[in-house]
Amino acid sequence: MHTERATDAGPVLFQAELRPNRSLSPRGFGLLMIGLVAVSFAAGIAFVSMGAWPVFGFFGLDVALLYWAFKASYRSGNLYETLTLTDQALEVRRVHPSGGSQVWQFPPHWLRVMMDKPPEHHSQLVLRSHGRDLAVGAFLTPEERAEVADALRDALARGRPGVHA
Repeated sequence: MHTERATDAGPVLFQAELRPNRSLSPRGFGLLMIGLVAVSFAAGIAFVSMGAWPVFGFFGLDVALLYWAFKASYRSGNLYETLTLTDQALEVRRVHPSGGSQVWQFPPHWLRVMMDKPPEHHSQLVLRSHGRDLAVGAFLTPEERAEVADALRDALARGRPGVHA
C-alpha cells in the first residue's frame, strides 16, 4: 500500500482514508432502476394505447439519462484521499476515479490544520505549511471534516517533541 514510503520514515502516528458516502447500495440502485423501468414502461404503454406512440421513446430516454447520472455519481465515489502522518512528514494521497493519483507532503513541525469551529456547510479542512494550502475531504460532511481535523491535530500534538497530549 502507499504507506510503505511513509513508514520507512518512522512509526505511523495517524492514518485515515477519506471516502465519499454513497447511501444507495448497488442492490438498491438495481431495484430503483427496475422500478423506474417498470413505471416508465407502463406509462409509455398508456400513451401508446392513446395513440401518442412517440412519447414512449421519451420515457426510455428518461430512464437512460437517470441511469447515466447514477453511474457518474457512483464513479465519482471512487475518489478517495489517504492521510498518513509520521514524525517526518504528513503525506496526503488523492486517488482520482480514473486511477491517477496526486501526492503532497508536509513537514509536521510546521503544519497547521485549519477548520472553522463550529463547522459550517462551506467550511473547508485546510492543511497549511510554508505558504502552501491544501483542502482535503471536500466530499465529507462538515462534521466529518471537523472530526478528521481534531484527530489530526491530536496526532500532531502527540508527535511533536516536548508536547504531551
